[in-house]
Amino acid sequence: MGLRKRKVDLVLLVAIVVLSLIGLMMVFSASNVVAEAKYGNPFYYFTRQLFFLILGFILMLFIINVNIIKYQNHVVTVFLVCFALLLLVLIPGIGKTRGGARSWIAIGNFSIQPSEFMKLGLAGIYAKYLGAHYRDMKSLKNFLLLFSLAVVVFLIIMLQPDFGTGLVIVVSAGLMIYLAGVPVKYFVIIVSIGLFGAAFLILSAPYRIERIMAFLNPWEDPLGSGFQGIQSLFAITPGGFFGHGFNKSMQKHFFLPEPQNDFIFAILLEEFGLIGGAVVLSLYFVILYRSFLIALSVEDNFLRFLVLGIAVSFAVQVAVNVCVVIGILPVTGITLPLFSYGGSSLVLTLVSLGIIVSASRHRNYDFD
Repeated sequence: MGLRKRKVDLVLLVAIVVLSLIGLMMVFSASNVVAEAKYGNPFYYFTRQLFFLILGFILMLFIINVNIIKYQNHVVTVFLVCFALLLLVLIPGIGKTRGGARSWIAIGNFSIQPSEFMKLGLAGIYAKYLGAHYRDMKSLKNFLLLFSLAVVVFLIIMLQPDFGTGLVIVVSAGLMIYLAGVPVKYFVIIVSIGLFGAAFLILSAPYRIERIMAFLNPWEDPLGSGFQGIQSLFAITPGGFFGHGFNKSMQKHFFLPEPQNDFIFAILLEEFGLIGGAVVLSLYFVILYRSFLIALSVEDNFLRFLVLGIAVSFAVQVAVNVCVVIGILPVTGITLPLFSYGGSSLVLTLVSLGIIVSASRHRNYDFD
């Protein structure tokens, strides 16, 4: 049987669709109170998220039905476009500021977040380079070339500033390079430098220091820097095993700021308890498990590294968001993929996962 005759991984596709629909449901539940108060329409966030979900599904279905291997002919162009958008967002009048960060470009009533596009752009150009040079990754020159590119992207994103997204990108890039076979000694050196760099960035910005202190002792400033972390725990703890039920969250009533965004997982745990949280995390696990199986089973090197890059970035973002919500990590402003409200994040996540589903057509064996 030829590789192009294989069917797509239906288990992966179903998990993506189900998780996206649960996310849409939770966006409504988490946002309707805020939306009613702010816009006089409890469906405001829901309808916008539904629009982007439909757009994302359309683009995903298109990508699933194309030969994704040919994407490598365009990765340089895609990366340069993403890079240009990152620079444009820094220009006053073009970049739109929200929450103290100039991270969006306004287009009519909507806006796009270029850093979300860069996740896919960087994964693509890394995959092209690693696919051609994976046998030479023991070379320090190749390692420094790739990691320096991620650092440049990170520094540009920090000018917005958006530490959370920058962190996801640079950690994902490092893991992608590591999985390509880079000697551990190179990786240890870069990680050490990265930790010193992160410490410098934290110490250079008072609000980041406040977030660290709030993480260590949120009760020191319960109405200020520790507020989000405390309110997140107040949502999780009463939920118990089964939660209070759909749309019955108390924390979304102006206790937990922007509950439809970074802390939507806390609302899920409050309404559906540990059981609901376990179901959602199981769906994330299925997506990641099937993605890594596909990466291991495709014969094309570019496709293998592209799937790995997308899966690693997805895993890092899920892990960081969940750890922030349950109090294991300080607040970073990272959204939960397929769940948190946001058009750029939702569409780009579906496009990226569509690439993995498309890549499943090229696997060299069927798996259950």
